[in-house]
Amino acid sequence: MTKRNQHVVPHPNGWAVKGAGSERATKVVETQREAIGIARGIAQNQQSEMLIHRENGRIRERNSYGNDPHPPKG
Repeated sequence: MTKRNQHVVPHPNGWAVKGAGSERATKVVETQREAIGIARGIAQNQQSEMLIHRENGRIRERNSYGNDPHPPKG
């Protein structure tokens, strides 16, 4: 299984969880909160990143569950 960043994006039927580079959604749910929970689980399992988008499509939050490219010092 390849490590794919998981994106929580707006969808006509609510919110979608999509793997980076995928045309199709992994899962479509009614609420953003529900989509975040699903994306977090996938990202933790794959040790990748989760990116949460706003309704306008811009990224509002980013969380890393694997090899963090900028880990905190100390």
